[in-house]
Amino acid sequence: MPTLRVSIRTHSRIVPGVVVHLIDGTYELFRYFLAPAASINRSAPEELRAVRGVVGSVLGMLEGGATHLGVATDHVIESFRNLLWPGYKTGEGMDPLLYAQFQPLEEALGALGAVVWPMVEFEADDALAAAAVMAAADDRVDQVIVCTPDKDLAQSVRGDRIVQLDRRTREVRNESMVRQKFGVPPPSIPDWLALVGDSADGYPGLPGWGARSAATVLARYQHLEQIPKLATEWDVSVRGAMRLAATLVEQRERVLLFRELATLRTDAPIGADVDALRWLGPRADFAAWAERLGTPALHQRASILAAARG
Repeated sequence: MPTLRVSIRTHSRIVPGVVVHLIDGTYELFRYFLAPAASINRSAPEELRAVRGVVGSVLGMLEGGATHLGVATDHVIESFRNLLWPGYKTGEGMDPLLYAQFQPLEEALGALGAVVWPMVEFEADDALAAAAVMAAADDRVDQVIVCTPDKDLAQSVRGDRIVQLDRRTREVRNESMVRQKFGVPPPSIPDWLALVGDSADGYPGLPGWGARSAATVLARYQHLEQIPKLATEWDVSVRGAMRLAATLVEQRERVLLFRELATLRTDAPIGADVDALRWLGPRADFAAWAERLGTPALHQRASILAAARG
C-alpha cells in the first residue's frame, strides 16, 4: 500500500498530509466473488461471502493506516451510457448470487463507517473520478490513491498526486507509468479507448485501429480532433496509415461517441468533501452486520481501531 511521502508545512508546525483512498467497490465485489474458494472466509453465508471479503479488506486498509476513504459502487449496472450506445454493458448473464450482494455491500460498508457512493445514473468509475478531482483540489491532501486496475481510471491520474493502485498485484500507476503502459498521457486515454475499443464496456473501437497505432498517433496529436484527416499530413510513421486515416474520417461520429462513453464524468454527484471521508469508526449497527457476515471479530477490530484513534 502506498504510504505518506511528505509533510505539509503550515505556519510554524508540521502537519502530516492527508492521503485519500478511493475504492472501486464493484470491482472488489467481483474480485472476491470470483476468488478461489480456498482464499474466501467460509464462515460467512454463501449469499454474503463476497461482501465479507470486501468489508474485511477495507477494514484491513484502515488498520494499515488509511484515514480518509470513499467507496464507489454500481447500485445498478446500467447507466446513462446505455442510452447512448445500445451495446453498452448490462447485467445480462450476471450470476444472481453476485448481483444479490450489491446492496448488502453498500449497507455493510456504510455500517463500517465508510462513505459509500451508490451510483444509479452514473457509474462507480464516474464517482471515483469526481472524488479524485475533489480531493486533489484540497491543499491538505498529499495524495489521492484510486484503488482499481480499470484502465478507464488512468485518465484521472495526475503526476504523483492522483495515482492508481491495483490492490491485487500491488502495482501503482502514476502519470509516468500510464504513459509507459498505454503509450499516451492520461488526458488522451478516452481518445485511445475510443479508437481501440473496450470489450468490457461493450464498444468495439474503429476497424484496423489497435493499441500500438492509436498510441503512436495520439502520442503526437493527443486528441482525435487534432489528428490530420489526410495520412500524408501525419508526421508519425504508422503501418496502414492511409486506411486508418480514411476510417477515422468515415466513422468520425462513431469514434466521438465512443470517446464520450470512455470519458469519466467528474460532475457525478458524490456530495462529500475530504473531511467527510475521514473514518471515525463503525456505526452501532456494524455489530449486527459482523454477525450476519459470520465474523463477529470484525466489529471488535473496528471498535478497537476507532478507540485507538480517539
